[in-house]
Amino acid sequence: NDIGEYRTFFRLAPPLRAEDDRRALVDALRDGTIDLISSSHDPQDVDTKRYPFAEAADGAIGLETLFPASLRLYHSGQLTLSRLVECLSVNPARIFGLPGGTLTPGSPADLMIADLDEPWVLDEKQIISRSKNSPFEGARFTGRVLQTMVAGDIIYTK
Repeated sequence: NDIGEYRTFFRLAPPLRAEDDRRALVDALRDGTIDLISSSHDPQDVDTKRYPFAEAADGAIGLETLFPASLRLYHSGQLTLSRLVECLSVNPARIFGLPGGTLTPGSPADLMIADLDEPWVLDEKQIISRSKNSPFEGARFTGRVLQTMVAGDIIYTK
C-alpha cells in the first residue's frame, strides 16, 4: 500500500508485486519457508532515475530503511520481534558462515541499538547514503536505529 504515484524510485529488481504476493512472503517468513530479510541495497544516481519508468535504472537504497520497514511486520503483529531478529541478523550470519548475528560470548560486538517506538518520517535530507533514491521517501515509520557498532566501535549515532 506504500506505492502511490508512478515514480522511478519504485522501479526495483525484483519488481514490486501485488498485495497477495506481499502477504505470501510474510507468511513464508513466519512459517520458516523464508529464512532471512535483505535490504537489496542497490543505490542509483539521480540521473539514472530521471528517465521514463520503463527506461530508468532498477534499484534504490535499502540499507537505511531495512530495519524500520521490517519493524512494520512486528508492530502490525505479523511477526514476533524474536523472529524479526532471526531474519535480519541470526539467520543471515548462520547461512553465510559469519561469526556474528548473536549476542553469545565470543561473538563480534556488531550491534544495533534502536528505539522500537519512535515515530518518524523519512525525508531525503535525512538519508546518509550518497544516493537519495528511496521508494520510502515520505513514509511514516515507528522505530528507528539510534546507534550501530561494528566490532565494538561505534560507527553511527543518530
